[in-house]
Amino acid sequence: MPPLYALSKLTVGNVLRLCWRPTVHGLSHVPRAGGAILAGNHLSVADELFLGAVVPRHIAFWAKAEYFSGRGLRGGLTRAVVAGMGAIRVERGGGRAALAAFDAAVPVLRAGGLVAVYPEGTRSPDGRLYRGRTGVVRLARQAGVPIIPVGVLGTDEVQPVDARFPRLGVVTFRFGEPIDVTGRTDGPAAIRAVTDEVMARIQELTGQQYVPRYAPRRDAVPA
Repeated sequence: MPPLYALSKLTVGNVLRLCWRPTVHGLSHVPRAGGAILAGNHLSVADELFLGAVVPRHIAFWAKAEYFSGRGLRGGLTRAVVAGMGAIRVERGGGRAALAAFDAAVPVLRAGGLVAVYPEGTRSPDGRLYRGRTGVVRLARQAGVPIIPVGVLGTDEVQPVDARFPRLGVVTFRFGEPIDVTGRTDGPAAIRAVTDEVMARIQELTGQQYVPRYAPRRDAVPA
């Protein structure tokens, strides 16, 4: 575990656990070792903070490319932080930029790391669960790792879009059984079917209403 990430778990992580006391179910589905993708619904910017607080292992999150190339004192500090947290660089936009981000995640997964992916590609605008993008399954196939569905509830109340400061509230995480994609991704139709299965498993964990279309992109994250 990167030293700065370990420090953040002792500081920010402990504050989150003590103040909000998130309820966690099914954490045993997250392997103690070995690569895996944590695929969850996305309600709030606080999702990653709480996920990092409740999972004992290091999770590689995504950081915008600008954070890796900033200049001056502030830019240097930002570079040190994202590097110290073991973040994965991602270029803005889709297409080749998104593919490059996934390419950067493959070595992390093959080396036995955990990577968080939000298949919806952006935060839900209304609390519902939207159609998943197929990148999560393609990444699992390329890296040869399972997908662990993650359902989170309550973070949108703790850190709403328009709130400057977090609020007290009930946060719940539910981890589902790993989904093995081996031998199940032969062609676009099969990849789409497994992606839909991932989203169905997430919906079972959250109870959200499902919307069979892509969410409007507001703060796109790797999907």
